[in-house]
Amino acid sequence: MDGGGLSIALLGPLEVRLDGAPVLLTTSRLRALLAVLAVFAGDSVTVERLALALWGEELPANARRSVQTYVTRLRRAIGRAVIRTTPDGYVLDVDPGRVDVLRFRALVAEAGRARGTAEERELVEEARRLWRGQPFEGIDSDWLRATVSPSLQELHLSTVERRVDLGLAEGRHGELVAELLGLAAGHPLRESLWGRLLVVLKASGRQAEALTLYERLRRRLADELGTDPSAELRRIHACLLRPGPRQAGVAVFTGVVEPCAGGCLISGKVEGQVEGQVEGQVEGEGEGKGRGKGEGEGERRFLAFVWSSA
Repeated sequence: MDGGGLSIALLGPLEVRLDGAPVLLTTSRLRALLAVLAVFAGDSVTVERLALALWGEELPANARRSVQTYVTRLRRAIGRAVIRTTPDGYVLDVDPGRVDVLRFRALVAEAGRARGTAEERELVEEARRLWRGQPFEGIDSDWLRATVSPSLQELHLSTVERRVDLGLAEGRHGELVAELLGLAAGHPLRESLWGRLLVVLKASGRQAEALTLYERLRRRLADELGTDPSAELRRIHACLLRPGPRQAGVAVFTGVVEPCAGGCLISGKVEGQVEGQVEGQVEGEGEGKGRGKGEGEGERRFLAFVWSSA
């Protein structure tokens, strides 16, 4: 290919570089023309498709001549040899790895083949870093937004969700909260994304916030779609209603209260289990309060009750 020095970034504001130097495309139709050719780099794009991407349904009187004019102008900007003419259209000859849309798709496919391996996470992270905003920012083309952008957005969200799953499996839930909050706000009806947000919030100790967001989503689904949350979201909600894990070092009594037969004070150092000495029987006010032998600095005292078996 002759376009080895050309790189094109479309997953965010358009960035075009030729041998490392930025290329400025001055009109919206030049940007749209390059974007369409780049999305299909290596394949022929028909004149009809290019015309539709540039003008929509309001085609100029001589669409073929108008497309040729813009192709000529684009060749002046990025090099004549990069755009090759075919019997029915034009081909952008550029390494697919230098077009971020194509690189992103290739990384996601490779990550799918590496699923369950250490390599998968690296590939998913590399794919994520290619996204700098919304696809085709600054490019005025209804055709791109309606035809190409939706599938890219879906692939991006699926990749984000897979990255969240990998992060949860590794216990890295804290770093995912901000990203998921932003994505969920931008996709208010995507239940798979919201479900992961709720799980991450619970894992981060933000259970009350997760419950509030679930209720907000439930109302939105009812108002806008007339549906209830999915079975998976309802399962997650049920998990949110359960008490969270106890704080370390806090004991919770779960036994049955029976008549107390007596008690004693125990002192000693705690190293996995209590080892100390019984100081005295606790029978009433003022009894068993003496300091036992050997109780020194750093030791702790415990009150133990013996329950009647009657």
